[in-house]
Amino acid sequence: MPDRRAAGSNVAGLRICGAGDVPDRCAAGSNVAGLRVCGAGDVCDRRRAGQQCGRAASMRRRRCEALPKIKIMDLFNENWTPLLMRWYDINKRELPWRVESPRDPYKVWVSEIMLQQTRVEAVKSYYTNWMEHFPDIPALAAAEEEDVVRQWQGLGYYSRARNLHTAVREVMEKYGGRVPETREEISRLKGIGEYTAGAILSMAYGKRETAVDGNVLRVFARIYDIEENILSARVKKEITELVKARQDVFRPGDFNEALMDLGATVCIPGQPRCDACPLAGLCMARAAGKEREIPLRVTKKEVPVEPLTVFVVKAVVPKQEEIAGGLRGTYFLLHRRPDRGLLAGMWEFPSGAGEGKQGRESLKAVLADMGVVIRKVSRASKKIRHVFSHKVWQMSVYEAEASCAVLRETAASQKAAASREAERLCAESREAEAGAPSLQENLNGSLPADWRWVSAAEAGAYNLAGPHNIIGRELSLIACKK
Repeated sequence: MPDRRAAGSNVAGLRICGAGDVPDRCAAGSNVAGLRVCGAGDVCDRRRAGQQCGRAASMRRRRCEALPKIKIMDLFNENWTPLLMRWYDINKRELPWRVESPRDPYKVWVSEIMLQQTRVEAVKSYYTNWMEHFPDIPALAAAEEEDVVRQWQGLGYYSRARNLHTAVREVMEKYGGRVPETREEISRLKGIGEYTAGAILSMAYGKRETAVDGNVLRVFARIYDIEENILSARVKKEITELVKARQDVFRPGDFNEALMDLGATVCIPGQPRCDACPLAGLCMARAAGKEREIPLRVTKKEVPVEPLTVFVVKAVVPKQEEIAGGLRGTYFLLHRRPDRGLLAGMWEFPSGAGEGKQGRESLKAVLADMGVVIRKVSRASKKIRHVFSHKVWQMSVYEAEASCAVLRETAASQKAAASREAERLCAESREAEAGAPSLQENLNGSLPADWRWVSAAEAGAYNLAGPHNIIGRELSLIACKK
C-alpha cells in the first residue's frame, strides 16, 4: 500500500517507525488522535508542526523504549484486511437477518434498528416474530401503529418502532416501496443515522460505506493504540477514515460485519481474547501491553433516579353480576400515557411520583378524584428498577382493591362518601332490568377516555409500557392457570 504522506492522506497520521527513525507527521498534515506507533529507540519530534510533545508524548516514548523488539506488521504498507476476511468467513455468527443472499435492505434495516441498545441474543426472537407479522415494506406500511408497537413490546426504546413505521410509509410514498440507495436520500428517513445508513447501503447494496459502531471503535482503538476518548466526535471521525482506508473494496458489507463480529466475540471490552484474534500480530495496544486499558472508558454522567408508586388496582365482580352481565372474575385498572413523551401512547398501571406512605396517599388521592376509591392497599409486592438512557425508575408496586362499582365523582364533597355510594350503585345495578348497561360498561363509561378496566386475560393484549409489561405478563399467567 502506498505511503499515505505521499498520497496527501489525512488518515490517522500514523506511521510505523523502525529503530532510530525520527517520526514526522507534518508532511501528512494530520493530527488524528495524537497517534503514532513507535519502534524501540524512537524519538518523538513534533517541532515542525510547531508543537511540543509534552508529558503525554514523553510517556508514550518511554513505553516504546521499554518494549521488546517485536516483529509487527506495518499497518499501512501491508494489507491486513484479508486476514480479517478469512477469519470472518470461518467464524461469522449465524444470525436470522444474514440468511438471505443478496441481502434484503428492509430486513437489514429492521435488524439494525432492533440492535440499537439491545443485545444480539435478545433481538433474534423479536426479529423472527416481526418478520412473521411484517415480512416486507408494504406490510409494515399498512399496519396500525398500535400493532407495530405491540410487536416491539419488550425491546424498549419504543420511538425506534414508531420512527421505523413512519420511515417505511415514507419509502412507500416517495420511493415506491424501495429503500433508497444513496446516503443522502436514506439519511433523510426518520430514525436513520450515519451508522444505520452505512450498514444498509454496504450490506444490502454493496456500497463502499462505513458502519462504525462501538465494536468497530474498540477494535481500531486497540489496533492503532488510540489513547483518546473514542466517543468524541473528532476521534470517531478519524477512526472512520481509518476504516475507509481498510475496507474491502469487493465486500464492503462483509467487512463491516467482520469488524462487528470481531468486536462482539473476540476484541471484547475489558479482557479481549487476543489468542483467538486474527489481528493479534499487528495490534499496537497488545504489543504495548495495553489491550485491557484501551479504549479509554469515559465515566458516564449520573442519571437521576425517580421513585414511583404503582398500584395494581383490582375490582372483583360479585357473583350476582356474573349471572346478569356475563362478567367474570377480577378487573384491573389501566391508564394510557400521553401521545407525546416517554413511552408515548402506551398503557400502564396507575402510578405516581413518590415513595412510601406519601407516594401511596398521593396516588390514592388521584384515583379518588376519578371516583376510584381504594379500600385496601397491601404491602409492596414487587420492586422494579427500570433504566432509561436519561433516567431510572425505582418502582414500588402495591396490590390495591377498589369497590366493585367505581363511578366518577366530580364534586369534592362527595369524595368521603364515594365508597358507600359505589356499593349502593352496585346493588342497584344488580336489580336493573336486562336492558341496562353491564357493570363493565358502567365502570369504563364512568372513567376518562384514557382509563380502562380490563380482565387479567385482556391485560396481555394491551401495549404495556416498559416495566409495566412485567406486571401484565404475571397477570396473564395467572389468568391462564384459572
